[in-house]
Amino acid sequence: MGNVITTNAGERSAVIDIGGKKYELILTTRATKAIAGRYGGLENLGEKLMKSENFEMALDEIVWLLTLLANQSILIHNLKNKDAPEDLLTEDEVEFLTSPLDLAAYKNAITEAMFPGTKRNVESEDETSLKNAEVE
Repeated sequence: MGNVITTNAGERSAVIDIGGKKYELILTTRATKAIAGRYGGLENLGEKLMKSENFEMALDEIVWLLTLLANQSILIHNLKNKDAPEDLLTEDEVEFLTSPLDLAAYKNAITEAMFPGTKRNVESEDETSLKNAEVE
């Protein structure tokens, strides 16, 4: 069935295979807003996935998130190619074309797509002070 094909280090995307078709998972501002609406923010997402009431709810959350992130690349394509739009992926298609084992692997791809897109390269003042103190 499906599997993770590649993740782009330092990027905000990962490419997966669902039913023989490649989908790029992308964290966009639109997807971030949808996640915030559903979970209250990106910081609550991991907690929600880990504390899902039962296995079925956990699968539902992963399927929803996978569909959301995969559709971002399709929506971007459709925005740039209005004369040749592609159909969006549905949650039903994800459920029929994947197995629970696939979804476990996709969880890693989701993380790869999301966290590089939200990383901040900010040093705390204490870390900077320590580095400067060592140099002197």
